[in-house]
Amino acid sequence: MSKPSLLDFTKKELLTRIKPSFRVNQIFGWLYHQYANSYDDMKNIPKALREELAEKYIVNPLKIINKEISTDGTIKYLLELQDGKTMEAVWLKMKDAIYAEDGELVQEARFTICVSTQVGCKVGCSFCLTAKGGFTRDLTTGEIVAQVVALKRDNEHKHNRMINIVYMGMGEPLDNLDNLAKAIEIFKEEEGLCISGKRQTVSTSGLSNKIDRLGEMDLGVHIAISLHAVDDKLRTELIPMNKAHNIASIIEAVKRFPIDTRKRVMFEYLVIKDKNDDLASAKKLVKLLSDIKAKVNLIYFNPYPGTPYERPSKESMVSFADYLINHGLLCTIRDSKGMDISAACGQLKEQSKGA
Repeated sequence: MSKPSLLDFTKKELLTRIKPSFRVNQIFGWLYHQYANSYDDMKNIPKALREELAEKYIVNPLKIINKEISTDGTIKYLLELQDGKTMEAVWLKMKDAIYAEDGELVQEARFTICVSTQVGCKVGCSFCLTAKGGFTRDLTTGEIVAQVVALKRDNEHKHNRMINIVYMGMGEPLDNLDNLAKAIEIFKEEEGLCISGKRQTVSTSGLSNKIDRLGEMDLGVHIAISLHAVDDKLRTELIPMNKAHNIASIIEAVKRFPIDTRKRVMFEYLVIKDKNDDLASAKKLVKLLSDIKAKVNLIYFNPYPGTPYERPSKESMVSFADYLINHGLLCTIRDSKGMDISAACGQLKEQSKGA
């Protein structure tokens, strides 16, 4: 990377690099309240200081090069980094705005940003399109942070409006734990975007030792486990890393993870036709999670060209969910979003390669 970005640093770190300190407050405001894209945007920063900073740091380490907009409000972004590598982020509309009869806004629309942590991925899940391109590199802290800033800017979403972040895009977040943890802290900065840990969720394919390390950091984030299978044989087929981090080790790590006593641990279960959608699997899942305050999120597999796997029927999804609920597990079926665009993670990137 040619130069670090201002988005790579916490406010405390910027205070050691930029003097006088009140300029840091102004710059932080430009970055996270005004979504400044260049030093030219920072009107109240002296020209001499802007020139000095420009020699050492860039402002924005990425740019939007393509986006697809779904009829359901989902927007998928292809982002290009300084070195020309690309990755994806997604703007998800979770709830519509609510208006009173007189037209007054009662509740603003709710949004979630799905953030990538790597260019490519090492995990190699057999169902995942991102895995087909292999692993290129970790994203820097600034490249993780810049995704949220870029999407909020593009959607004219004010800095103080509520947003949720889920680290569930391209890459395995816990494989890039140090940069991820720092990004989480930057998002939490009160003078910045002020996104609390409670509104940030780390989704992992199950690096059990790093689940422990994330827990020790005590960042206040939620954790979601991409489980996808109830026995090690099938899970190893779907997620080869399961050989090193099997289901039992993941369950034990989850039990050690510090969570708000009012919250539940999310288990993501990607449902694939004739692979893991039968009631025998549902029965095993109930037993597996019996000692955990858990919530299961059933996800339809999104097919893409060349995959051997198929989307399950609605009937099998409902039957699976009903079994879990009737046996005491909190369960939801995730609405498939962006089905009319490149829904599978990595699909927009792959299409752009072939363009």
